[in-house]
Amino acid sequence: MKIIKIAGILLLGASALMAGDVVKIERMSLELATEVAKRSVEACRAQGYWVSAVVVDRSANVQVAMRDTYAPRFTMQIAEQKANAVIMAGTDSAAFVAGRADIRNELNNIDGLIMMGGALAVKSGDVMLGAVGVSGAPGGDLDAACAAKALKSLEERLAFALMGDEE
Repeated sequence: MKIIKIAGILLLGASALMAGDVVKIERMSLELATEVAKRSVEACRAQGYWVSAVVVDRSANVQVAMRDTYAPRFTMQIAEQKANAVIMAGTDSAAFVAGRADIRNELNNIDGLIMMGGALAVKSGDVMLGAVGVSGAPGGDLDAACAAKALKSLEERLAFALMGDEE
């Protein structure tokens, strides 16, 4: 009987230690990621810019890539690399570039990153769901403005995105 009690205590202790072995990670749905990319492209198109928008998840995996009809193919790669910089830094790409000018050249040598403005975090409250990178307008500030307009148009949807996830 003593052995059974000791085994029970050990099992309870082990399960308490392993309780954190599985974590829940919030992710954007395909539908939300598609809307972010589409609205970013549309915002730039309305200003006469042909751009690409790439939405990455919080692990920097491409979720949606969208290239407007006349946008050069290179804009896809640049938009993705801008979005990756947001994931790495945890802040908008222009702010990161400005704050880390001391290592900008070194960071540009990391595969999958480019230190340029034009990418913003996609958040629901304080939770980063991913990032959107835009490329093709004549300047990173204009790319970022298109992404900001898209995120602003989805502001309410993003604000309540995690509410339906409560159990």
